[in-house]
Amino acid sequence: MTEFSDALSISASGLRAQSQRLRHLSENIANADTPGYRRKTVPFRSVVDAGGPAGRVETGRVRLDPAEPQRIYDPSHPLADENGYFSGSNVNLVIELADAREAQRSYEANLKMFEQARAMSKNLFELLRR
Repeated sequence: MTEFSDALSISASGLRAQSQRLRHLSENIANADTPGYRRKTVPFRSVVDAGGPAGRVETGRVRLDPAEPQRIYDPSHPLADENGYFSGSNVNLVIELADAREAQRSYEANLKMFEQARAMSKNLFELLRR
């Protein structure tokens, strides 16, 4: 039975990690037009527990993208400097949407794995009851 619980634990960790990634991606997309906003990224790392299942992941600390924000010329903007420029965000919507699609597909794959492991353990219990 430990293999089933290990499979559930691994897929649940993937679900949590991709969920957090999607949350930060949606924040990035929502703030793409916010002046001075810096893109957030979430690194994943493998979790190694003594006696625990291999393959679990967790998210690390949220990082701000070090890329320089876009300089926008708009002399009428309240944040514009004496030359008429202000700092926009460093969010690239094409990258964010591609990352969101990847995270969504990874989430769906982990969910499918979770459902399959649960169904197999249910079927095993039914066989053992007979």
